[in-house]
Formats: sequence, C-alpha cells, structure tokens
Amino acid sequence: MTGAVRIFVPCDAAALSVGADDVVAAISAEAARRKADIQLVRNGSRGMLWLEPLVEVETPAGRMAYGAVAAGDVAGLFDANFLAGGDHPLKQGETEKIPYFAKQERLTFARCGVIDPLDLKDYEAHGGLQGLGKALKMQPAEIVAAITESGLRGRGGAGFPTGIKWKTVLEQQSGLKYICCNADEGDSGTFADRMLMEGDPFSLIEGMMIASLAVGASEGYIYLRSEYPHAAATLRKAIALWEEAGLSGKREDGSPRFKLHLRMGAGAYICGEESSMLESLEGKRGQVRAKPPIPAISGLFGKPTVVNNVLSLATAPLILAKGADYYKNYGMGRSRGTQPFQLAGDIKQGGLVEKAFGVSLRELIENYGGGTRSGRPVRTAQVGGPLGAYIPAAGFDVKMDYEALAKTGAMLGHGGVVVFNDGVDMARQARFAMAFCEIESCGKCTPCRIGAVRGKETIEKIIDGKNAPENLQLLEDLCDLMTDGSLCAMGGLTPMPVMSAVKHFPEDFGGKNAGN
Repeated sequence: MTGAVRIFVPCDAAALSVGADDVVAAISAEAARRKADIQLVRNGSRGMLWLEPLVEVETPAGRMAYGAVAAGDVAGLFDANFLAGGDHPLKQGETEKIPYFAKQERLTFARCGVIDPLDLKDYEAHGGLQGLGKALKMQPAEIVAAITESGLRGRGGAGFPTGIKWKTVLEQQSGLKYICCNADEGDSGTFADRMLMEGDPFSLIEGMMIASLAVGASEGYIYLRSEYPHAAATLRKAIALWEEAGLSGKREDGSPRFKLHLRMGAGAYICGEESSMLESLEGKRGQVRAKPPIPAISGLFGKPTVVNNVLSLATAPLILAKGADYYKNYGMGRSRGTQPFQLAGDIKQGGLVEKAFGVSLRELIENYGGGTRSGRPVRTAQVGGPLGAYIPAAGFDVKMDYEALAKTGAMLGHGGVVVFNDGVDMARQARFAMAFCEIESCGKCTPCRIGAVRGKETIEKIIDGKNAPENLQLLEDLCDLMTDGSLCAMGGLTPMPVMSAVKHFPEDFGGKNAGN
C-alpha cells in the first residue's frame, strides 16, 4: 500500500460527546509509534449514532467502518491491520453496505459523513456548487419555478410549499430583501439541522445563495440556537471560506454581493416560530407577530423576507443540479422528496434516517431503530416534537407523510420520532406538554399564556384522582380554546399531545393517585 491511509473520525457533536477527540488522539499516537503513514480527516456523522465514534478507513475495497470505537480499542485495531480493512470485533463492514445506511435515500444528506465539512474542493468533488452554477445562468422566475415544480415543502414543521414563499418575495417591489434560515432546532429528539450544519455547511450556504438569486435578496441571516456551539464554529469558518473563494459575488466596492450573517438565539423555544425569530433578529424580545402581513411581504426590518428551515434551503442545490423531476420522483401524494427522520428515546439504533415520504412509522422504529434499547415493549411514539401527537403501537402502520399523519390527528413536524416503552405514564406526559407550553410561551396571547397553566393544573387534579370525569371535560374545553384562539402554533398545537394521550391511553387518566 502506497501513500497515506485516510482515516475518518467525525467532528460531529454527537461523536464528540462519546469521545471522538480521544479516539483521534489515540490513533495519532499509535500511528506515530508504529510509524504508520496516515491522514486523519474529521468528517460529519453518517447518522448511525449508536455506533459513534464511527471510524472509517479508506481501502481499495471502499470505506470500512469500525464502531463504536473507544480510545482503548485503538491499539487492537492497529494489531488487526484495520488500515487495510482487517477483521476486528468492531468492524461493521463497508459503510454504505451497513443495512441501516444502505436502505436509505440520501439526497439532502448525500455528503454528510462523506466529506471534510470545511474543504470546498471536497464539497465540489461530491456534487457541490452544481446547483449554484445552474442558478447563475437562470432568470429568477425560472429558479422559483424549479423549486415550485419539485414540490419542496418546508422542513421546519409547517410543510408550507417553499416555491410559493419564494414567488411571493420575488414579486415584492423592494430595494432590500432578506433570506433568513431558521436554525433554531428546539424540538426534543431532533438533530438533523445540527448534523447538516456540522457535516455539510456549504450545502446550506449554497442554498441560501440560490434563494438570494431567486428573489433578489442581498443579505442573509442564519438564526442558530445557542445550544449548538460546534455548529456555530463550523458555520463561521464555512462562511469565511465561501467569501474568500469569491462565491458570494462581488460588488464594485469589493464587498460580497450576498452578505451572510450568523446570529445566535438565547434559548427561547418560541423563536423557532418565524415571526418570533424575526423579532429576535431585530434585537427585540422574541414574541409572535400578528398576521397579516406575512414575512414574505413584511418580514425582517419590514422588508420582504424568505424564512426557511435549514433542510429546505440545503435541498435547493440538489433540485437545481438534478432537476425538479428528479426530486419529485421521490415521495407520495403532496409530500415529495425525502425527509430526514430522527430516531430517539428508548430506541436500540438511534440516529438519522433519510427516506422518501411514505415510509411507515413501524418500519422506522422496528426495521431501522431495531425496537427498544431496554428490550421492553414499545407503547407509543411521539412524532413531530414536544407538541406532536402520541401514536400508539397499534397505529404504527401510518405512512410518514404530511397528509396521512394529519388524517390521524398527528403531524410530521421536523421529523423527530421519540419512542417510549410500556413503562411510560401518559397522564404525566400530557402534564409535561402543558408545563412545557407554560414555560416557553411568549405570553402575548391569553389562550396560550393562561391556558397552559390551567391545563397543567387540571391534569394534576386528574392524576391525583380528583373528579376525573369533570376535569377531563374541562381539559377538553381548554384544549379547544387553545387550538382555536392562540396566535401561533405554540398554544395552538399544545393540545395535540395532550388529547392524543387522552384518546389513545384513557386508562392512564382514570383517577389513579400517581404519587409525587
């Protein structure tokens, strides 16, 4: 074997949390001791989180995976000749043939875990910049038409057609327009945005550039949650490298034609709502704005603004590069393309699964997730974040698509799936939803601000066995009020987990005394 052997160890936050840096240090020390010629590459995560740190070795037969690797395993890996793909108890085989990974349809996440996140040449060698190259030769209306035709919908939760937003902003007569990326990924059990920003940040930047060409925007903002310091550091470097390469274009004074800014949130869940995010970006308290006007007409600083999620924007380059027909060939009904699903909770194989819309919840949990980590039976899964519905195990055959889930009283949200075993107390889960809303409400509207408090109190009475039938009726009335009267989805969706728990698990609301 000639030349340095390339070894890939993720710099993703999930891998770092279980000792990836220690593994890198051990590999470097062991290679030096053995005088082995290696090149260490810090890639993003492949999304098989139960195998992190996942170490990959580039061999003539492909990239061989070993995981989960601890620093203490490194000497044994060298003894087993892992630099040539040698056998070892931690060997998983060729990465892309691991069943969990091989059956996925990686479009948005095609490069994540494959490339060095901060190497523009590596990015371009794996299909990057093709979409931007085509966009530069198109008229704005043509770009918008391609996005519209693809069927791309918002991946932040609402599922609103991306092309309609872009078309609305394009049609506004304004000298200044903005592109805002909502990267305030706050739903429990979700991590797709973070994984992409840490593993393939240029795809997001390229998507924002394409959006700017489509609508005539000159500035862009990424609003990132403060709990993502590694993503922030990666994005700052990526933006600087992008500008240094001249990819943002140049004005006559030498400044970038499209100036991109990174702004950190302060930990408010409500700022995941687009108008609250805009308020925060303007330096105000994060509170919901009454609509109309919508942000596409009067958004950031009162100017027309595209507000999209990380995954929506990062998918735009692929659509421009391969065409709208290529993308919409995936999926079902009005849900076109793929969705990065995130498996969390009591799950054996937690991680990210990118599949075309239409995969069943059962397939995600049982085939990809491998059932529960604890070995106990699955009782329910919450889909769509802390405000999503609880779906009982008997309902797991539902197709993961916006409309199919809506028919069952659930929602797709950001694609998070949190699994609970048979030990979960659903009355306490319902109480948690109301308590969460109480804490995270911006306080602007009464149904959300007061309804959540009264809802929590009512569920506590039910748990304590106080007039359960009467309090269940009161709870239902409160939920109706919050659904119909709240200004935004914070209060409007809080009843979804509550009433789904009551509907599917009435035995947990029968007035038992649950103790402290």
